[in-house]
Amino acid sequence: MSFARTASPPGVDPKKPAGKRKSTFRAEIQGLRSLAVLMVVTYHVWFGRVSGGVDVFLLISAFLMTLQFTGRYDRREPVALFKHWLHLFRRLLPAAVTVIVATLAAAALLLPRTRWLDLIDHGWAAMFYFENWLLQKQAVDYYAADHSGAGPLQHFWSLSIQGQVFILWPLIFVLAAFAARRYRLSYRPLLAYVFFGIFLVSLIYSIVFTATNQGQAYFDTGARLWEFALGTLVALILPGLRLRTAHRIVMGWVGIAAMLACGILLDVEGAFPGVAALWPTVAAALVIAAGRTGSPFGVDRFLASKPLVRLGDNSYALYLWHWPVLVISLAWTGKEHAGWLAGTIIILTSLGLAYLTTRFIEKPWREWRWPEVNKRRAVLAVLLAVAVAAAPLGLWRQQIVQSNSITSIGLDDPRYPGARALSPGFQFTPDPAAEPVPKVEAIAEEWPEFPEPCIGAGENASICTNGVEGAAKHIVILGSSHAYVMNTPVLMMAERYNWRVTSITKGFCPLTDEPGPEITAECLDFNKEAMEQVLDIKPDLVLTISTRTSADPGTPEVLEDSWLAQARKLNDAGIEVVGVRETPRMPHVPNCLAAHPDDPAACNGSVLDTFGPVAATDGVDTQLPDTRFLDLTRYFCVADVCPAIIGNVIVYKDENHVTRSYLMTLAPYFEKDFLALTGWKP
Repeated sequence: MSFARTASPPGVDPKKPAGKRKSTFRAEIQGLRSLAVLMVVTYHVWFGRVSGGVDVFLLISAFLMTLQFTGRYDRREPVALFKHWLHLFRRLLPAAVTVIVATLAAAALLLPRTRWLDLIDHGWAAMFYFENWLLQKQAVDYYAADHSGAGPLQHFWSLSIQGQVFILWPLIFVLAAFAARRYRLSYRPLLAYVFFGIFLVSLIYSIVFTATNQGQAYFDTGARLWEFALGTLVALILPGLRLRTAHRIVMGWVGIAAMLACGILLDVEGAFPGVAALWPTVAAALVIAAGRTGSPFGVDRFLASKPLVRLGDNSYALYLWHWPVLVISLAWTGKEHAGWLAGTIIILTSLGLAYLTTRFIEKPWREWRWPEVNKRRAVLAVLLAVAVAAAPLGLWRQQIVQSNSITSIGLDDPRYPGARALSPGFQFTPDPAAEPVPKVEAIAEEWPEFPEPCIGAGENASICTNGVEGAAKHIVILGSSHAYVMNTPVLMMAERYNWRVTSITKGFCPLTDEPGPEITAECLDFNKEAMEQVLDIKPDLVLTISTRTSADPGTPEVLEDSWLAQARKLNDAGIEVVGVRETPRMPHVPNCLAAHPDDPAACNGSVLDTFGPVAATDGVDTQLPDTRFLDLTRYFCVADVCPAIIGNVIVYKDENHVTRSYLMTLAPYFEKDFLALTGWKP
């Protein structure tokens, strides 16, 4: 967030020489910033809620930036955009990089290994200002009551949106200035029209997006632009606003009261950033508009007090520090919430770290004059700051993924037989020196690998095609992410016989045409389009997951009528169907193994807990003569036990998705069963 003191307050004549102008520093704005960060910190730490303080930050940053650029226009100062951006990010990056590197170090010591790789991804996103897009892609629940499982760097989402606006807004100011001079227009009214348009369009978009998908709307740049536009409009309108002192006193206190009450009275978790976010932003606008009243009863007297002003100097660093300190503390202690005592310690620790960061890193770097000499030096200074974080991020990731999976080790390594360890007559003696693969810290990436790049097909959906047109056989993999993981053995088989494979899958979306408790409208729309594509492609065979299981232990697996209807539709079109039985449900295997490194059996699952006593596909083959069922359970379970590790290969990447490494070891047995089932002769 920007905390630059660059704004000229209303009432100051920007055309006066700099030496005769009044100070541009507005103590009440500094105090308002402090109050906003205190709202964010206390609500996060003590109450586990969202306060609306971040929305106030966004408005303030746009307000100050607008005064900065309109002041330059009035003074006819040239604007060098590239130099402006270099100066801005040279000031913002050092504190951010410090927190990122410190968080990486703390995570290596205190967080489970299963969270390391994801943290590295968020470190890159935080440093390059696209954290909000990463969170949007991951559909993170920012409001989760248990903060111990949250990402220590996910609070960079607001800084990322702000960084994006710090690129966009100056472009608009400069283009508007060019248009104003070229066509002899009034600069401020032109800006007012432009930003009112942005405000209106973004607010409508935000309201609609929030109503349809609030979790993603929260991190969306477009859904937040209206908050910045409101700050800009306040800065443009304020110089012409004339209010009585008494009115300004009332406005200021009403604004402060509304700000503080926002997180208590509003359902922030279900309503932001739609129309409800007008509450804290309009409240902040009232405080700014109240300005300097000169009255002992004005809110500006409170906001301009020394403690709040001094805290404002450290507010950027405090925001940066409070979230990783909170998340890592909770993860380390195993708690879901911080009590009053623990919360107080977290806040005091964050305050101390914020002071040290501001005093010994941010301030010296800001006052360093060497980069201000020319652009080349400024670029070098920015690159230096980036390198401080890029080095550990890159090196740590390389260390984690190196020699991580069967892909890098090789299928012939006798230390890692995987599924072969369950084949009849095979004797496997584990090597005590050989750690299981894949490593739990990198297991989240154990999805299938495709020779050709996939294309997106909507949220959590993809279409992947590999192999030449006109191949002897064409297989389509259709369904949810559980079908998606089957690409690994199918692609290995197809490569041997030069077959073509198309994967059309969407997460949380099994093959069905009927709504259900876990079936969304988006899933049904996706399945309808996918079925049309498959019927148009006319492949030789569709492979999908047939049965469905529940995360609740003991709930029998089911083969739903809607699945049978979809299989029948494919059969009627002359397309064979192979329905693979669902794989066992497990505890979260990587987390469990990280918690029980010496007792992997504690992470085993059960056949009865997943499937029940009878297979759901028994007796179904006669109903659909061109549909066959493939049961691979014997490669995952022995008697009633489903091991988390088989043949020194970790079987599951979470609770219900099989790792790429294990499926690679399973591929020969999958191929044998598939060919026997279909009767295909390669």
